[in-house]
Amino acid sequence: MQLSFITGNSNKLNEFRQILGSDIELEQLNIDLPEIQEIDARKVVEAKLKEAVKHTGNIVIVEDTGLFFNAWNNLPGVLIKWFLNTVGNDGITRMLEPFDDKTAYAQVIVGLASRDIEPVFFEGRVDGRIIPPRGKSNFGWDPIFIPGNSDKTYGEMDKDEKNNISMRYIAVRKLKDYIENGKNRL
Repeated sequence: MQLSFITGNSNKLNEFRQILGSDIELEQLNIDLPEIQEIDARKVVEAKLKEAVKHTGNIVIVEDTGLFFNAWNNLPGVLIKWFLNTVGNDGITRMLEPFDDKTAYAQVIVGLASRDIEPVFFEGRVDGRIIPPRGKSNFGWDPIFIPGNSDKTYGEMDKDEKNNISMRYIAVRKLKDYIENGKNRL
């Protein structure tokens, strides 16, 4: 089975491939999809899916990731990319300094659709906390997010360690289960 993953990020592509395994062929389509400015991640993914299916006859996958700070009533959420582009990880953690609550959650919504398949969504969420940057920045905010009870940021973890506990892993495992249990639907 071949799926088209709409992403320009080779790290995301490799992570998806590792989680999905070799039975599911995942081709990369580097298409710059318009991204609506919306706080609801599901609406962002749904809009991306509608646009993505116009570009290929394959089943398409898109995703959107957010980082939600409890002290900020769940901002920046899906707008994290714009915060990073503007102030970076250092700026984000400095802006959070006045708040006692440093808890946050990371969320991924993965969407699957085609011209013949209505959108299906798979969510992954990991609770954690925000700290000043430590580790590599392969995925933007990885150096400031410590998941669960870990003492390491995602940026300090190797790929396998992160892939086994990440919000993307949770969502992509749900996608994989859906595909494997519903091959007659796809």
